[in-house]
Amino acid sequence: MGSLRTSSAFGGLWKIVKEITKCGEERESRRADSIRMKNTFDKLWELLRLEQTLFALPIAISASLWAALGLPPLKAMLLMIVAMVAARTAGMSANRLIDARIDSKNPRTAERLLPSGRIQPAPVLLVLMVSLALLAWSAWSLNPLCFKLCPLAFLLLLSYSYLKRFTWACHFGLGAVQACGPLGAWFAITGSFDWAALWLALGVAFWMAGFDILYALADEEFDREHGIYSVPGCFGAETACRVSKLCHLVCFLFWCLFSYTVGGGPFLGAGMGAVGSMLVWEHVLVGPQRLGQLPLAFFKVNSFISVIILGATVGEIFL
Repeated sequence: MGSLRTSSAFGGLWKIVKEITKCGEERESRRADSIRMKNTFDKLWELLRLEQTLFALPIAISASLWAALGLPPLKAMLLMIVAMVAARTAGMSANRLIDARIDSKNPRTAERLLPSGRIQPAPVLLVLMVSLALLAWSAWSLNPLCFKLCPLAFLLLLSYSYLKRFTWACHFGLGAVQACGPLGAWFAITGSFDWAALWLALGVAFWMAGFDILYALADEEFDREHGIYSVPGCFGAETACRVSKLCHLVCFLFWCLFSYTVGGGPFLGAGMGAVGSMLVWEHVLVGPQRLGQLPLAFFKVNSFISVIILGATVGEIFL
């Protein structure tokens, strides 16, 4: 009997040990899953550069303020922001997937997450599909015009990355995609077309095309050797810089026309002057022999331009 009781006690103790071990393994498994999810999220953030949404978002908010001539309805404002972030994320996801093979051959981009194999295409594709669905839902929730234009937005977001395979005008394709931001923001608030929105959007189109041409200077030789179409690759760095300056001049003129159309006063006038100075500064920083300042021009100067336009808008409307 004593032997049986001892055996039963050891059996019970062994079950307890197994349960504790099982709970520990489950905790470790959950912890490992959590770490994997965090790592995947961090990689997606790095891959998609979500912080760069700040380039376009302040101008889109400015468009919505001008469209409403004050504060827009909160629901429309929030839906517009959701649509902007979703569109930008969808466009960047598609770009990374479409260009992965080209990026793997380019020394400047070979260490990016997709070309280097540090992240698989599946999660990026999932982000793309979710972003497109979120964009469609936001457009449907806003008004009929936004929803009707959704297929055009999808076409631009999913196709512009292919243009570099066919034409040096690919930079203007990117500009057209970026121009949808303020135009869409205006439509989100009013549900109708306005010439002022078009002038603001065209300014954005030439602004981004001009800088994308400058950014392509870093890949001039690679583009030429691998048959990638870009202004620097097709026409050389000197011509590319001249075309970029012309784009930024046209951008500035469109934004001045926007200011005139909305009846801008001293705040918007001062803002346009500051924006013009920033555009000139970009070309002081970056040139055929001055590529070291590309990150500064790309991240800082462009962010300043967006914020200046938003600040001028707030001052003009509310002060």
